[in-house]
Amino acid sequence: MRIHPLKAVLSVIWAGLLTMPAWSQDTIKIGVSEPLTGAFAASGNYVVQGAKIAEDEINANGGVLGKKIELIIEDNKSNPTEAVNTVEKLIVKDKVPVIMGAWSSTLTLAVMPKMEEYKVPLLVETSSSGKITTSGNPYVFRISPTSAMEAVAFKELLPKLKIKKADFLNTNNDFGIGSAAEYSKMLKANGVEIGVLETMDPKATDFSAQLTRIKASGGDALFVTTAVEQNTLILKQAKELGLKTRVITTGGSNSPDQLITQAGAAADGSYHTVFFPPWFPDTVKNPEVAKRYMAEWKKRGYEPGGLTEGFRGYDGIYTIVEAIKKAGKATPAAIKDALWQITVHGVYGDIKFNKQGPAGKESGQNTPTVYLVKIEGGKVVNPF
Repeated sequence: MRIHPLKAVLSVIWAGLLTMPAWSQDTIKIGVSEPLTGAFAASGNYVVQGAKIAEDEINANGGVLGKKIELIIEDNKSNPTEAVNTVEKLIVKDKVPVIMGAWSSTLTLAVMPKMEEYKVPLLVETSSSGKITTSGNPYVFRISPTSAMEAVAFKELLPKLKIKKADFLNTNNDFGIGSAAEYSKMLKANGVEIGVLETMDPKATDFSAQLTRIKASGGDALFVTTAVEQNTLILKQAKELGLKTRVITTGGSNSPDQLITQAGAAADGSYHTVFFPPWFPDTVKNPEVAKRYMAEWKKRGYEPGGLTEGFRGYDGIYTIVEAIKKAGKATPAAIKDALWQITVHGVYGDIKFNKQGPAGKESGQNTPTVYLVKIEGGKVVNPF
């Protein structure tokens, strides 16, 4: 059979188009897996809002490598199984060369094996479990601090806080358990008595049993690790129960402005670790970046309480785009290699990655600053 030369050429071109990878298209796709529904929905939506601000700013300034970026956003529903499904869909169907996610440590740990299986880098914007960067996954790069880093930073505040006995209430997942373990270890090593260690399901709404035992313990500080939804309820129920101890929330996902709005007077006297203090933007490493982010957040009418969470998505997308720019191409391997070579002037500070984990399979870990703020008279203030 004779094949017409022109038809043969067209057939080859068409076959090539069908097999061309996604990064050859008109936009550069970036996958995002966040909890937009479920127990962590408030925080996940704030992260996505921050990511969208970054997307629009980057595209307004010409994009990267001559193309606009396009965020492909998936809802992991605050569920580990769903989180795995989202990253597999993003990689296999959408052909994204890099993903940002997945907010909770439990969700991030669940998706990490898929990232290594498909050899696609994961930019972790929020999760704090130490296991994320010490388990030997070379495709993981985290811009948020670990629970251990947060506890070490908090140590410097102990002389001013004068804590004698600490109790704990945390979610019974990697995020909460890891935080309680690191803080209790640090406090005990510095002469603080450890009282009761209580846990709660991430979906729980009644904490009366735990708070009753905490009240009986008689500690002068209660360390709470969970998302803003449960923090609000805990503050309200602690006040109703007459709990006089200082409440200190850890993990940075506490949205103090939202606590003021939703918990009211019950939030007064509480302390909160944050990784960006929008009330004092001139104190951060890159105030001009922080103020630009804050101005756009306000312009869009986003919830002010989300500023302390949304910046994670904002910095995450800028970090990924800087790596794509450095790599000169948007392929998974090139982006992974470039992430080791960049420094990004972000809201988190100057973002760059140090090696953590077993030799030859190290993950990347950034070292951001940790801040402590206090709610007093319905306002966020510097406690010292």
